[in-house]
Amino acid sequence: MFLSRRARIALRCFAALVLGVLYFPLVYVARLSLNKAPSYAWPPSGFTLRWWDAVIRSEGPRSALLHSVQTALWATAIALVLGTLAAFALSRHKFFGRGSVGLVLVLPIALPGIVTGVALLSAFQRVGIALSVNTLIVAHATFCVVVVYNNVGARLRRMSGSLEEASADLGADGLQTFRYVTFPLMRTALLAGGLLAFALSFDEIVVTTFTVGGGYKTLPIWFAENFARPNAIPVVNVVATFVVLASIIPVYVAQRLIDRPIEGVGAAAA
Repeated sequence: MFLSRRARIALRCFAALVLGVLYFPLVYVARLSLNKAPSYAWPPSGFTLRWWDAVIRSEGPRSALLHSVQTALWATAIALVLGTLAAFALSRHKFFGRGSVGLVLVLPIALPGIVTGVALLSAFQRVGIALSVNTLIVAHATFCVVVVYNNVGARLRRMSGSLEEASADLGADGLQTFRYVTFPLMRTALLAGGLLAFALSFDEIVVTTFTVGGGYKTLPIWFAENFARPNAIPVVNVVATFVVLASIIPVYVAQRLIDRPIEGVGAAAA
């Protein structure tokens, strides 16, 4: 489809407007994290690193950050195992109810977070499980599984099953085929799914609010508690800026891995 010069200019201007609306608030918060005045006043007055130093010395945000990382790591590990197994089952085998199973798998991320949170809370209470770090990890794993399942499933659909059949014909057992043929072709999909699952778990707040217990605070919960405190505004800006910068890396790497073509097919087949 060919566009006129005016249409291309209008399209670029619209794209620039959308990007500006999306990213200006992030730049604004990052600039305020270096602002001398402890407020949201604009324009900012000067530059200072004292708020960053205050965050480094503060126990609250450091503890919340550690809790978020621990929760995300455990949830990602569970999601990698369950999501990969589910992707193999639905991509490599045909059975009654396969479509229904696939729908159930993607529902946790398709439903509003508050619905998922209330449902999980009700389930935990019904079976008599007290809210704790473990319930939080299980809750995060329910929607992280979807990300891994989608990535691994997409990669398996792009992979020819003839490679695994050829490996079996050459005398390799199932474990050897997975180790030398299947896994090398899908490891980038696993890494991308793991990175996206970690990022999704790291900043989740709605489901966390319903399923966390024992005074365990993740970084989003810490944000919610301190955002309305005027004396905590500079610290919140610093932590928000750090989270944005730290989130860019895994998301960028995951996107590059998802778009990366499957390599080493010949080597794997050999």
